[in-house]
Amino acid sequence: MSTTVPDLATLHAIGAAQQPTYPDAGALAANVARLRTMPPLVFAGECDELKAKMAAVSRGEAFLLQGGDCAETFAGVTADNVRNKLRVLLQMAVVLTYAGSVPVVKLGRLAGQYAKPRSSDMETRDGVTLPAYRGDAVNGFEFTPESRIPDPTRLLDVYNASAATLNLVRAFVTGGYADLRQVHTWNTDFVRTSVAGQRYETIAGEIDKALAFMSAIGADPEELKRVDFHSSHEALLLEYEHAMTRIDSRTDTAYNVSGHFVWIGERTRQLDGAHVEYFRSIANPIGCKLGPTATADDAIALAERLNPDNEAGRLTFITRFGAGKIRDGLPNLVEKVTAAGIKVAWVCDPMHGNTFESSTGYKTRRFDDVIDEVQGFFDVHRALGTWPGGVLVEMTGDDVTECIGGGEEIDEEGLAHRYESVVDPRLNRVQSLELAFLVAEMLRQA
Repeated sequence: MSTTVPDLATLHAIGAAQQPTYPDAGALAANVARLRTMPPLVFAGECDELKAKMAAVSRGEAFLLQGGDCAETFAGVTADNVRNKLRVLLQMAVVLTYAGSVPVVKLGRLAGQYAKPRSSDMETRDGVTLPAYRGDAVNGFEFTPESRIPDPTRLLDVYNASAATLNLVRAFVTGGYADLRQVHTWNTDFVRTSVAGQRYETIAGEIDKALAFMSAIGADPEELKRVDFHSSHEALLLEYEHAMTRIDSRTDTAYNVSGHFVWIGERTRQLDGAHVEYFRSIANPIGCKLGPTATADDAIALAERLNPDNEAGRLTFITRFGAGKIRDGLPNLVEKVTAAGIKVAWVCDPMHGNTFESSTGYKTRRFDDVIDEVQGFFDVHRALGTWPGGVLVEMTGDDVTECIGGGEEIDEEGLAHRYESVVDPRLNRVQSLELAFLVAEMLRQA
């Protein structure tokens, strides 16, 4: 890890991919300066706690469940929306912990996931070309010239929305909502009528019996009343992430205090690029996406640059190959990285490699492809004797219809019923619970 944080001018001179072009440099500088004075959203000690948990994942002693929206929106910062996402993550974690018999590290893809990389800078509709929507952190989703202009005041909106989300999450996880004795209340009527919901109710009943036994013998551990929950996002916008970097008074070390865990995307992992250079300077636990173009040499070079001390828990490789490529592409990476003695947690992102456009014009994913990529991830690690450390899923706590298949048998025509994502399709709450049961079965065999 680098001992100093490079300034923004240096990072941009190196070459920063996927950055918006702001028309007013003065307004951008003013908003960045304001952000630098704002209190931290998370604390360095919390990041260290998560790093210790990720070290356990890298050693095969725990499993990571990371989930949330593809791209958060400012309009989505409501108590109901945050609670619904948290509820599904808690349910998934219960299934994985109980049915998979493994400690689960819970990491929300929330409170900062407001920017998205795009394959093209521009978007054309009906002969009109405008800047692409890059997430609420940058511009508006509405297809108008005014909405699509990158607006630096949105960086402060990201901070405020993230603060509100984290406040809600902390209140829920420490205020009784995450108490295991609430395990039945997390199952809504809609989910309860599904096959996955009924399986969950069976587990909830067994947990009730176990808790009643513990109560009868006088055991009431604090761990049953709350959960450790951390936040994560792709640290894409350098102006925002740099402004939210602080020096920890305990250690004189830099931390990104916009989230506990931040990652580098597939489009910004250039070894000599600005994102890798910035990530070298912060002490957070970090991730790096690896897609089908990544070679074992790429992975090893990234590990040496991002985690030169080979610290357990510091680095996570998040693989995103696609169901049809993971069994061929992943083995060489895992085998050579392991042979090099690199301490890393391996996590599967089964979403981004399985996106396609439906015949009805919606960007979607097949539930079966998502599951097949996770199965391929487990198969590769089982064959190599390494640990499949976790999954990263794009999901929501709502009854959306964005991914095809699952127990509800959503088809291409059904996507139009309730398609709400502004960028990529998400698993709905029933599909997310189904995935948790299937992953739990894979964990039993791992």
